[in-house]
Order: sequence, then C-alpha cells, then structure tokens
Amino acid sequence: MTMFVKQYGQGSRVFFGLHGWSGDHATFAPLVPFLPTDATLYSVDLPGHGKSPSPAKWELAALGQDIAAEILRLPTDSVTLIGNCSGALLGLSALQEVPALLKRVSRLVMLDPFAYTPWYFNLFVSPAWGPIGRYAYLSTFANPLGRWLTNLSLKGHRTEDTDLTHSFRRIDHEVSYRYLQLLTSIGGIETWRRIQLPTDIVYGAHSFGAIKTSVGMWQTLWPHARAHELAGAGHLPIKEATEALSKILFNPT
Repeated sequence: MTMFVKQYGQGSRVFFGLHGWSGDHATFAPLVPFLPTDATLYSVDLPGHGKSPSPAKWELAALGQDIAAEILRLPTDSVTLIGNCSGALLGLSALQEVPALLKRVSRLVMLDPFAYTPWYFNLFVSPAWGPIGRYAYLSTFANPLGRWLTNLSLKGHRTEDTDLTHSFRRIDHEVSYRYLQLLTSIGGIETWRRIQLPTDIVYGAHSFGAIKTSVGMWQTLWPHARAHELAGAGHLPIKEATEALSKILFNPT
C-alpha cells in the first residue's frame, strides 16, 4: 500500500518521521519553523491514520514492510529515521523486516519510546479481561469525559498547555485499538539488538516513569545510544520542547 507523506523543505539532508499512537503526519509540524534550509522532513500518515488507508493485514511484520517501502522510495541514500513514542517501535519493525533499509537509514532518533508495555495498556487488550478491556479503552479514549479525566490525571507528565488525549478526538477508534493490540504483542526489545545504528533517545524530564525506565533498557541494549533529557517537557517533547529538540534532531554534535 502507499501511505500519505507530507514533505517539508527541499534540502539534501533527509529526515523521515513516524508518528505515535493516535497521531498523524501533523505530529511533526511544530518542528517545521526550525527546519534548516539544507534539510527535508518527510512525515507520514501511518496506515489507518489521516489520509492513509487501513492496512491490508493487521500484522506487525506487514506494517514494517509498508513503512520500509515508503522510506526506500525517498530520493536519497541517507535518512535519519525519527520515531515518536510507538512510532519508534514501528520504525524498528521496518528495519527488522527489510534488512536493505539498514543501508538507507544512517541514524535513528527515538522520542519518548517505551521499551515495554506498561500494565495499564495491557489491561485494555488482555484476553483475560474479555470485552471489559475494550470497554475500558472506549471509556478512556473515545468518551469526552473519559479523555478529560485521563488528561487531568496525567497533568504531572505534560505541560500546562498540552493535552495528552487531544488526538483521540478525531481518530478511528477501531484502528487505534488494533494498533494497541499489535504494539502490546511485541516481545522483549532483545529482538532488535542486531540493529546497530547511531542512535539518539530523547525524552521529557517529566515523562512517565515507564519511559525513564525504558531509556535505561534501551541503553543496555545499545550502549552506544545517546540519551537526552529535555528540561520542562513531558511525554510530548515535539510540542513541549520544540526548539531544544530541533537542535538535537537537525544539528547533532
């Protein structure tokens, strides 16, 4: 399948962004004012999001292959792959499924990436809970009151002017739930050890405890990976620390 891809800029340095759960290509729009003149940023609508059709197969391997195909279509031999939250895991799946992609991707940047599934997400999809899990998901993310209460309860992991549940107002919740099922089916991160790329892990100082634990897990997997904590940011560093993040993305040292 072909996904919708938005292009920003026309420079020779190429960046390709994968949004996270419930996002779309506009996730990366805040970075555009900081895009150097020598850079191009491509931002995709993952299958089932924004302007992209739903995937033909709800399989992690198939999604990885579709993502790899989009990156391999780019008119360049060197790409910095940016994965926002769960988008980082989907990017790793693409690298795993299509080894040729390892010759095209020259750098990996992971933004607030989980290395394991927190227990509260497992509750939504666990077979042991049957239909109760799906109902709990819908009550939390598809219901306006549920979203408001969830965002309020997470105020310690975001800045005052951001909403962690805002994107759930306009998504297809069947698609969102299927993605959650796929993401929670991923085994341990050990499967990605062979992916040896220059890697930057960026996370908000006020993000979830599971993210901070995950950063240590990623650096154990890849000792060469560099971790960057963004002061003042929570789980949405693209919105909450845009300028500081842009310096790490576009002007690495």
